[in-house]
Amino acid sequence: MWKRIAVLWTLVRTDARRLWVALRHPAAPAWLKVGAALIVAYVISPIDLVPDVLPVIGVVDDLVLVPLAIRFLLNRLPPELAAATDGTAFTRRGSRP
Repeated sequence: MWKRIAVLWTLVRTDARRLWVALRHPAAPAWLKVGAALIVAYVISPIDLVPDVLPVIGVVDDLVLVPLAIRFLLNRLPPELAAATDGTAFTRRGSRP
């Protein structure tokens, strides 16, 4: 399970950072927090759309669905929140804008 999380993190690093910044923003809507919690629950849950016991297809559905869900949430951010996350998502750790 941890290997799967590591692969997902590598593939969606930028979007995941933008989502994290948006979640921590004071103007973050409640639907964004619920959507992010559902994504985390899907990744951690043993119940999948396609079972992981199938050799390749079981992991590929996670590699496709999770980035699409994150992008779906990011595309629906209010304009002011999207603008606030664009500049801060790419700063290095420890530095503040």
